[in-house]
Amino acid sequence: MKVEALRWKGDALELLDQRQLPDRVVYVSCRNAADVAAAIRDMVVRGAPAIGCAAAFGIALEPAESSYEVLAKSRPTAVNLFWALERMRRAKDKRAEAEAIFAEDLAVNRSIGAHGAKLIPQGARVLTYCNTGALATAGHGTALGVIRSARDKGISVIACETRPYLQGARLTAWECMQEGIPCTLITDNMAGHLMSRNEVDLVIVGADRIAANGDTANKIGTYTLAVLARRHGLPFYVAAPLSTFDRSMANGSLIPIEERPADEVTGYRGQRWAPERVAVRNPAFDVTPAELITAIICEKGVVQAPTRERLQPLISTGV
Repeated sequence: MKVEALRWKGDALELLDQRQLPDRVVYVSCRNAADVAAAIRDMVVRGAPAIGCAAAFGIALEPAESSYEVLAKSRPTAVNLFWALERMRRAKDKRAEAEAIFAEDLAVNRSIGAHGAKLIPQGARVLTYCNTGALATAGHGTALGVIRSARDKGISVIACETRPYLQGARLTAWECMQEGIPCTLITDNMAGHLMSRNEVDLVIVGADRIAANGDTANKIGTYTLAVLARRHGLPFYVAAPLSTFDRSMANGSLIPIEERPADEVTGYRGQRWAPERVAVRNPAFDVTPAELITAIICEKGVVQAPTRERLQPLISTGV
């Protein structure tokens, strides 16, 4: 694995500081739950599965009741965080459980990749969004893991920048280059143009929370891509582990949407391009209705045209 987002040292959790990529490869050492919570909140580590793994190691470092509380407040939308904390709460051996969560996530990602690769045609031009690779997980990835698993089909990646935080430009493009996967970077608002010119064959994205009916919360802008894909008759796939499914949420309207700081929109890395005191909205996620999703890919297989009834067997056994 060329890309490691998390490195467990027994007495510390080392996190690849994704804010510094692609310019610098720097690891941040976390020695207690508060350190891990700050790293999650400040997006040193991001991606729903990786957040869950990091939180588990945070509890392993400091298994106090206050640790659960501080970690639970770090990011509100990614359900993997709360799934991991609940699993850690039930575990007797906290360190062994955190290590198991990490190892299982890697195995799950490879299974998602194997199932999803069957859906990818030979030579496909695959448009993806945000970052869903090894940086967002224990390794391999979800949507980008499907791409990794299908790379022998001669496919290529079209990576959207994913504004305002540029996870596609900074992270997905970097991962693809590390792995030798052909990748072309575009701005988010170029996607419809390329689709209209028959330059995209399918769209595949990850998820931060999937409601019981299949509505899916993912990085802001995903809903737009789903609408564009439907308009142009393109498959729109969501790849996510069962830990991302939330059976307590009947539909996507109930999923909490995180609002992040205004400075992520008004500038980047100290450079400001918006006028002072301008009003800003910065929701980090949007919800794609299940009716726009061609299929959801998880470690148990592929659910075509997801509905509550089709997802129920997976949700009842997987979470």
